[in-house]
Amino acid sequence: MSNYKSLALALTLMVTSAFANQGSLKDGHPDHYVVKKGDTLWDISALFLNSPWLWPEIWYVNPQVSNPHLIYPGDELTLVYVDGKPQLRINRRGKRGGLKLSPRARPESLDNAIPTIPLDAIQQFLSKPLVVGKDELAKAAYVVSSAGEHLITGAGDRVYLRGVSDDATIGQNLFRPGDAYIDPDSGEILGYEAKYLGEGKISRSGDPSTLQLTRTTREINIGDRALPIENESIHPYFSPHPTSEDMDGSIISVLDGVSQIGQYQIVIINRGTREGVDVGTVMSIEQKGALIRDQVSRKRNDLVQLPDEKAGLLMVFRTFEKVSYALILKATEALHVGDKVRHPDNLS
Repeated sequence: MSNYKSLALALTLMVTSAFANQGSLKDGHPDHYVVKKGDTLWDISALFLNSPWLWPEIWYVNPQVSNPHLIYPGDELTLVYVDGKPQLRINRRGKRGGLKLSPRARPESLDNAIPTIPLDAIQQFLSKPLVVGKDELAKAAYVVSSAGEHLITGAGDRVYLRGVSDDATIGQNLFRPGDAYIDPDSGEILGYEAKYLGEGKISRSGDPSTLQLTRTTREINIGDRALPIENESIHPYFSPHPTSEDMDGSIISVLDGVSQIGQYQIVIINRGTREGVDVGTVMSIEQKGALIRDQVSRKRNDLVQLPDEKAGLLMVFRTFEKVSYALILKATEALHVGDKVRHPDNLS
């Protein structure tokens, strides 16, 4: 081996070692990967990185591509080194030599791009007003009865609404008032849960109006509330990034009220846009240490607070002013309401 090649190899190994010591490149990572249908950006990131939220640090952004973070099935990702730093580049249609595209628009639909995280887990929560003010649902239109005296009302049935304004849009989302979200530290009411039930279209206006149910996730009952569907197009392509070092919070609720929380379940944390949380924010989850009695100590009722332990990872996909919705991406232990969320430092 020539001295030049030996020096080049040594420099490459030094750079790789330095980068790996930062907890970035994963041992045994591939040099190439062909994107498959069903992949997520998070899954692919985990092939190359110990910490998948560091993806933006090694992803090569080509200024000629209008949506550089969108990746499609059939694309080949290649790990290269530029100025001693690792970069992931994309080869469209298997064309080697890096991404070389003209500025013209890519013909594939955005819907064909792989998502950042599993879509089926979060799709219905991307555009619905899931957190509302104290009086918002109380003032909304409500279900007064169902048509045909159905015992169970769902998709395909009709219900009658009162309180629908004359200029209301045809599409209506249905909700059921839930509990208040309360900050466990300050006691502040952060908002109120609006449990999404389904949607429908107004087929006849008046008092009451007739709503044809087109989709339901739960049975529709008298007293359930209706809010207009907003024409909002949201594409769930997030750039994962850690929260600020000094931010922490808590899991204050879990969807559907399960007692133990696992991977791909949705939780609500007591931090929102006012604290600087945005879509794509990644946080580690620390299982709250139990308060136990010291059975060895001679002191009567000597209690010991066990330390918090890292037990998972979440990513925020929807934000409100004071709370955020997040998807559990990793759970090494059973998680619970009350567990802490913090900066994901050193959590692989």
